[in-house]
Amino acid sequence: MLPTLLLTLLIIAISFALLAITIIIKKNGRFPNIHIGGNKHMRKRGIKCAQSQDKDARRNNPLAVKENSKK
Repeated sequence: MLPTLLLTLLIIAISFALLAITIIIKKNGRFPNIHIGGNKHMRKRGIKCAQSQDKDARRNNPLAVKENSKK
C-alpha cells in the first residue's frame, strides 16, 4: 500500500511541475488570462462575458429595481 501511495504522490508532483514549467521558467511568468474581458480584441469588438453584460445592464437601467432596498 505504501509504495502505491508514494508512486501516486510522485506522479502528481511531476504533473504539477510539468503544468507550471512555463510559469517557473519565464521571467514574471503567470497563468494566462483566458477570461473574455481580459482579451483586448474582444473588448474592441464590444464582446463581453454574460456576467459583465448583466452587471452593466443593471447599472445603466434607470427603471431597474434596486436590489439593496429595504422594506
